[in-house]
Amino acid sequence: MTPPVRPVVLGDGDEGKFDPFRFVLERIADAAELLGLDEGLHQMIAMPERVLEVSVPVRMDDGHIDVLRGWRVHHDTSRGPGKGGIRFHQAVDASEIKALAADMTVKCAVVDLPFGGAKGGVAVDPRTLSVGELERLTRRYAFDIASLLGPERDVPAPDVNTDARVMAWVMDTLSMMRGEAIPGVVTGKPLAIGGSYGHVGATSTGVMLCAQAIFAKLGLAVAGSRVVIQGYGKVGAPLVYLLTSLGMRVVAVEDVGGAIHNPAGIDPAALSDHVAHAGTVAGFAQADELGSGDLFLIESELAVPAALDGVVTAAVAERLGARVIVEAANGPTTPEADPVLERRGIVVVPDVLANAGGVTASYFEWAQSRQGYAWESDLVATRLRATMVRAFDAVWMRSEDLKVSLRRGAFALGIERVAEATRLRGLFP
Repeated sequence: MTPPVRPVVLGDGDEGKFDPFRFVLERIADAAELLGLDEGLHQMIAMPERVLEVSVPVRMDDGHIDVLRGWRVHHDTSRGPGKGGIRFHQAVDASEIKALAADMTVKCAVVDLPFGGAKGGVAVDPRTLSVGELERLTRRYAFDIASLLGPERDVPAPDVNTDARVMAWVMDTLSMMRGEAIPGVVTGKPLAIGGSYGHVGATSTGVMLCAQAIFAKLGLAVAGSRVVIQGYGKVGAPLVYLLTSLGMRVVAVEDVGGAIHNPAGIDPAALSDHVAHAGTVAGFAQADELGSGDLFLIESELAVPAALDGVVTAAVAERLGARVIVEAANGPTTPEADPVLERRGIVVVPDVLANAGGVTASYFEWAQSRQGYAWESDLVATRLRATMVRAFDAVWMRSEDLKVSLRRGAFALGIERVAEATRLRGLFP
């Protein structure tokens, strides 16, 4: 049974504000209690090692200067260098970045990678920037956080509104500062400068593998099952193809422009062509329009939140039409929703497992950069599948042993591995 969520403590005037870091702390505290960790060790794991906030001045195309706010957080590096993406989004703040860094700590431990948790971001809407402004923003932000970065210290990757081009600018900035090529300082780079085959789409592949695994465990038929997907970006768009290729019917898709529904199933190629021209799934001729907030109400076997955090609230959970959720986004389910989903018998494969395909592929790229040797694409695919299947089985077994949900089992497994590393390293001084 999921324990009640303790009150979120915020500053004056913040009553009712969504605070993702406090929610992650609640989940870490629950894992620590399940494991019987002493309070000192629990606090060492829970609190970020360092939080850097920077001002990021950017000269705009018309000559004026905008000063933006950015962050880079190291949550825990007991298991290895910090690992986590850089996101550019207008809603980014310190709490979100700390929460995402903590999630990365747990995620890397769940899939047993030699990384700790980190995250970064700048509060900006990149859609308002020219390519030149975006490059100047990226390079100045990389310069401002450079003291935290390095192949053995902290290795960023793409995240919301960042991509291989942005990673190339970050790598080049750090390389120019240090007077040497440092391909291992970021992952998600273009292939021409040390990127890895299989990195693009790895998160979606991991979600697909987790969907297959949970359907097998629950005795659900994959072929013909109905799927709804929230988000049609770097993760959601490939999932329409991947899940359809398994024989599933993707019956509804939503993005920032709207939502569409076709109970017979949405054609992936036709939808891709439409979005390429229209910029949104809305208006797709082969499906009906859905009202705002209706996506998760549709009867289905699988719901995949693949957008931003906090979208599956307790109210949404009460009316959810799916039997299984596989979390492709980071933190899409609020803690208040977890007991509702459990009461209704809806199984959730949590984000710290389900979307770990991306960081797993990043680990492979980091290893290749350090070795100076590129792997073949089939080797990347084989190792990605093996890693995700092994991690799913470990989480399933831990959840069964503890008689708890998959989310609580995953956090217990991840925190247990972080605690072991922390104990073995000892306390300095």
